[in-house]
Parts: sequence; structure tokens; C-alpha cells
Amino acid sequence: MKEKKDKQGYIQIYTGDGKGKTTAAIGLAIRAAGYGMKTYIGQFMKGQHYGELTALRDHSCITIEQYGDVECVHRKEITQKHMDQAQQGLKRAREMMLSNQYDIIILDEINVAVWFDLITTEEVIELLNERPKNVEFILTGRRAPEAFLEMADLVSDVKEIKHYYNRGVKARTGIER
Repeated sequence: MKEKKDKQGYIQIYTGDGKGKTTAAIGLAIRAAGYGMKTYIGQFMKGQHYGELTALRDHSCITIEQYGDVECVHRKEITQKHMDQAQQGLKRAREMMLSNQYDIIILDEINVAVWFDLITTEEVIELLNERPKNVEFILTGRRAPEAFLEMADLVSDVKEIKHYYNRGVKARTGIER
């Protein structure tokens, strides 16, 4: 069922302040798996357990890895360790992209990693410019840099209209994490 390797891959961005950017990207990976396509997901700034880690652990078409701390980090709390984790994630994404094993590369929360100055816009653009023409790239996270938006073939801005988080509801197991 898998299409030929000479298909065109595009750059997609899921950004904005609304909930569902990572969920949309993972949904795309699951849809693609239904056609035998393989996806690599590199989660930046995430080290805590999320339901998708368990759900996708044994999935033959989807590989998911994390590059972040267990604890949530704030912009004013960045350390060299956080920068090293992001660099490791970028290096691994490049390896997976060039391995010819994956049809889709998802860089989850890469936009936020750039906004936090863990990696530079230029480093990500360099990676995107190196991609084989058949590899689809999905970049997620709030505050996508303008340079990414210009390069992208598809941009979805997930807008928050209303969110129970604003009423004090914390991330719920199975829903937000």
C-alpha cells in the first residue's frame, strides 16, 4: 500500500495557543501508519510520561523519542543541559531523516525549543534544507518563527477560544498528557 519513494514531501506547521498541535501530528502519524508509512517523532522539551509513549511503544511504523527534562522548564530557567538535550534531539532527527527509514519526521515542540533559544532558527532551517524530497516534515509548538512559516507548505494556527486550564484545571491523564 505504500506509495513510491519519489513522492513529494512537504513542510507542515501546527502552531498557535490552542490545544491539539501534538495530537494532530500524532494523528497524522497514525493515519500514515495505516498505509505502511513510517514516522519518527522527536519530542523536544518533553521528558515526562505522556500517553502516546505507551500507546506507540510497540508500534512498528512509529518511533517516538524525547529530548527534555521530566520537569517542565520555564524560559528563565534554561541551563546548558536543556540546550544539550535539544541539540541531541536535532542531531537524532537528522540521523533519522537521512536513514531512508522514515517517510515522516515530526519535530514536536520544536517551535518552542527555538523560542526558548535551545536551538536556533538557522539550525532547523539547515535541517529542513537537507531533507530528501520525499520526506514529510511536521513542526509543532507555539510561536513558530516567521522563517518557518515562510518555508512551510501548510500552516495550521490552532486558536484557543476557551480552555478549562484558565479555570485552574491541570493537565489530565489521558487527555492532555
